[in-house]
Amino acid sequence: IHRYGIPSLLPANVEMIHGPGCPVCVLPISRIDKAIALAHQKDVIFCSYGDMLRVPGSQQRSLLQAKAEGADVRMIYSVDDALSIAKAEPAKQVVFFAIGFETTTPPTAVAILEAKRQNLKNFTVFCNHVLTPVAMDSLLQLQEHSDDAVNLDGFVGPAHVSIVIGSKAYEAVSQKYHKPIVISGFEPLDVLHSILLLIKQINQNHAEVEIQYTRAVTPQGNLKSQT
Repeated sequence: IHRYGIPSLLPANVEMIHGPGCPVCVLPISRIDKAIALAHQKDVIFCSYGDMLRVPGSQQRSLLQAKAEGADVRMIYSVDDALSIAKAEPAKQVVFFAIGFETTTPPTAVAILEAKRQNLKNFTVFCNHVLTPVAMDSLLQLQEHSDDAVNLDGFVGPAHVSIVIGSKAYEAVSQKYHKPIVISGFEPLDVLHSILLLIKQINQNHAEVEIQYTRAVTPQGNLKSQT
């Protein structure tokens, strides 16, 4: 949105509020503390994506600091890397720090099934996956009960997540709070079109889940990934 200067193209009465766009942003500090505690356990190899290593927990402690203190913390690029480490280090317990919205949940599920198939007893998942509609519900619930909350009239829905869960997953939130949700593609014209569709719904007092990104998103989503 900022890369293409979209805010400068909008009228003054249209404001884009940028919410938590990555799982790192919405992860509670307590989960970081638990990750650090797991990493310090004896005979544990703690596997994490690189973007989590510097995220501070309580007292500004991080996984990178835990590694400096002697914990076996390893940066990986995919959950498959953690499985490979588990096979190579049978005497160690390999813990995978699973984070992400619905987009990254299916690979974690596949890794668990693969570990079971290979009878890897030393592979464990520290699950911290989060759900987008639940985050939306929390924001809108706060809006109803707090004067300090951000006032939201509608949502530009996420593309990758919606490919997995489908547009129907947002219907309960949209109906409960009477807020329109338009699932947008990534290109600047996609975003502008989505904003236009949102404004039309708001002006007509409608609250529906609409798919702008029709070339990739369906109402039912990716059923294989969901199961």
